Amino acid sequence: MFKASDVKELREMTGAGMLDCKKALEACEGDKDKAVDWLREKGISKAAKKEGRIAAEGLTEGAANDNDAIIFEVNCETDFVTQNDKFKSLIEELRKALLFGDCNSYEEALEFKLEDGKTVSEKMIDATATIGEKISFRRFEKLKKSDDEVFGVYSHMGGKITSVVVLKGADRDVAKDVAMHIAAMSPVCVSREEVPAEMLEHEKTVIKEQVMNEGKPADIAEKMVNGRINKYYKEICLNEQEFIKDSSMNVQTYVKNNGGEIVRFVRFGVGEGIEKKEENFAEEVMNQINQAA
Repeated sequence: MFKASDVKELREMTGAGMLDCKKALEACEGDKDKAVDWLREKGISKAAKKEGRIAAEGLTEGAANDNDAIIFEVNCETDFVTQNDKFKSLIEELRKALLFGDCNSYEEALEFKLEDGKTVSEKMIDATATIGEKISFRRFEKLKKSDDEVFGVYSHMGGKITSVVVLKGADRDVAKDVAMHIAAMSPVCVSREEVPAEMLEHEKTVIKEQVMNEGKPADIAEKMVNGRINKYYKEICLNEQEFIKDSSMNVQTYVKNNGGEIVRFVRFGVGEGIEKKEENFAEEVMNQINQAA
């Protein structure tokens, strides 16, 4: 009567849980449009009409406990909502539940049940209906460490940027410094060995074109690529970036001088990669007034 892909599509349309979408399709004999109405009638998809909106604002959050750390992002449509007490309470509820909950991936986090019995996915639908803007749980990662490692967690601009780092052999103060550096300097990876091959090849092609446009012959341009690619590594690799608290050394040296090494990091900036709708401030205020009316 209907396929798994239909359940997935209905979930994307409404934000409802997988089981609820399956029930809706069963009740409506596979008709997705009727299933959307069924979910809305049941109060499961009160937020369906807001699904097409762009939610590119919001907050990131990070936290650590013992050998587990989490980082996640929740989006809304306007920056006004991030100051809303209901939105802040939602972030806090998610932080506590996900840090101590048994979920290790984004998919597991979406289906994780909170204290009131609702899943994170269902909670987003409720928040959308209550707050009046599209609210979405965009991404989540859990980091684990061993007993000889430490976490560093840092949040900047009230949650607009959050970073979590794992260091081996250093202390929490050093880890906090590195997390702060990551938030500020936005490295792509820890070392040059971790730079994706396609990303590196693209950069080499761009550099070679730049050099040739400067009038250099192809053979000379090829040699110059290597020199400039080293500069590129220093821009994107955490180990090689100049440390923000002491530009006389790179981050790897700072950590090494304190008896440690960098294992892993994750950095989330609100709205990264989302194509934002251009609005001026006056229009944003009017949108808020119209939605409240």
